[in-house]
Amino acid sequence: MNRREFLGGALLSGAALAWPAEEPVKPKVRTITAFLKLDRARYREQVQDTLRMLRQAKRTVEGGGYAVETIRITTQPFPEYARGLSRTEVLGFFRDYDALAIKESFAANIGPAMFTDGDDPAQAELLGEILSSTKSLKASLAMTGEGGIQWKCVRAAAKVVKFVEEHTPNSVGNFNFAATAMLAPYAPFFPGSYHLGEGRRFAIGTEGANVVERVFAETAGDAPLAEKRLTEALGGHAVALEKLARQVEKETGWTYMGVDATPAPLREVSIGAAIEKFTGGKFGSSGTMTAAAIVTRAVQSLPVKRVGFSGLMLPVQEDNLLAQRWSEGTYDMDALLAYSAVCGTGLDTIPMAGDVQQRQIERIMGDVATLAFKWKKPLTARLLPVAGKKAGERTDFDDPFLVNTAIR
Repeated sequence: MNRREFLGGALLSGAALAWPAEEPVKPKVRTITAFLKLDRARYREQVQDTLRMLRQAKRTVEGGGYAVETIRITTQPFPEYARGLSRTEVLGFFRDYDALAIKESFAANIGPAMFTDGDDPAQAELLGEILSSTKSLKASLAMTGEGGIQWKCVRAAAKVVKFVEEHTPNSVGNFNFAATAMLAPYAPFFPGSYHLGEGRRFAIGTEGANVVERVFAETAGDAPLAEKRLTEALGGHAVALEKLARQVEKETGWTYMGVDATPAPLREVSIGAAIEKFTGGKFGSSGTMTAAAIVTRAVQSLPVKRVGFSGLMLPVQEDNLLAQRWSEGTYDMDALLAYSAVCGTGLDTIPMAGDVQQRQIERIMGDVATLAFKWKKPLTARLLPVAGKKAGERTDFDDPFLVNTAIR
């Protein structure tokens, strides 16, 4: 697909619209995520079958010129396949599953502990224990449903956060948990990913903050031009990845569900730095919301099958520049919620003092859920209170994906 085809045959002319001569930057594929309906009696066999598909998909995508960072497996909600086990047996099963994921080098998500207010809150309490006794498993809890905000789930999610804070080294276990709102099934990004179907599905998530940075550097302050250029740049890669995914679908028999082209950052591949290229100021200054809206509109206009967030992620502690600006105080949680009105942000990897009360966490999560339900958009809350830490101190997480920053 050339630029003329992507823009529907419309010619762009004039020096201001001249396409740069540099080699286009490529996003990485953050994840190829498989959706498995796990049967506890034969899960090892199922996982090996799933890994064969994922590894073949990885070869195909990399053969198409895109680096793949991770392969991942998401199951149905874990209470479905843990039913009938004692607490000790559940914890033993998930320790074994965690060990398998580490050995086979895949990321594992065990789905939401509670999906509706009618679900048993004891499953959320059990999830806290699972996350505290394993190293890599990811999971979630749904704060909204068709009828609105699920306040029992909100309270249960806040309780999970406080339990995990107090029962994991440096409270890092909460990095593996998110409270989600209005997130549909088959999202490839963790920890909110889940499905409710028969499995044998897969989706792709990208890491494209570098693409946004290149475009914003070339179109600084020109919102209409930035949106056109970004739509074209992200669209070309999304179309190419979908073509590769369709090839995988044909070769493996697994059903392709879509691509989440949200330009996820990772440490030095910074969406914060990209936005500063557009605004000319520090992240949080005037123009930041405009940049957030541009990215979201570009992603949501791509001519591919879309899943997941399909917007913008601003994870405070997964992005070097965002972590730095958080320490400097150029933005806060209220600003992130404001940006969430025009993009798919929510509150992601927010460092917090260890003495934050469960009730305050409930209120924060309730705000995220309220905004998500009002605008019918997927948002998450991934809050990271650190036991023993106070406002003004710094986090000291020992995790390759987290950037330490100030607690505010």
